Amino acid sequence: MPNNLEAQVQLLEKQMKKLQASQQNDQLSIVVFSGDLDKVLAAMIIATGARAMDMEVKLFFTFWATTMLRDKKKNVKGKDLISKMFGFMLPKGSKQLKLSQMHMCGMGTAMIRDLMKKKHVASLEEMITIAGELGVEINICQMSMDLMGFKKEEMIDYPHLKYVGVGSYLADAGESRVQLFI
Repeated sequence: MPNNLEAQVQLLEKQMKKLQASQQNDQLSIVVFSGDLDKVLAAMIIATGARAMDMEVKLFFTFWATTMLRDKKKNVKGKDLISKMFGFMLPKGSKQLKLSQMHMCGMGTAMIRDLMKKKHVASLEEMITIAGELGVEINICQMSMDLMGFKKEEMIDYPHLKYVGVGSYLADAGESRVQLFI
């Protein structure tokens, strides 16, 4: 009987180690794909809310969302023609983002920003600052930056900013209890 009990304990220990290894972290991973104001606002509201609930939060900005992270005050030299065209045509920073619906030639964007102010809702720019203070990690897709001709030197100064590949996002998502795509 002792051998049988010992074997059962070893089997249980092995199963517990396996369960512990596959357990996900109290972490939120969000792919931020859209560069629309309302969608980026949603991502930042969810991110700061999750962080306030003590979850680790990692945002993966890719394609059109990377435009939000461009610093309007920074100008970079040495871009090729295509990169210059993307830089000119795409929004430069959070203040130039437009609404996905009811944009109305800019009136909708101005209206939502005004309404947020009247209702005492933090602006996108304030949310970015709050996210930095709370420790929200922002990861920028290096491939998206390369495709659009963006350079690290033109991105915002943010305390938890990294330049990564899709593999980093997939590793983070695999460890996260919650994954979202916005």
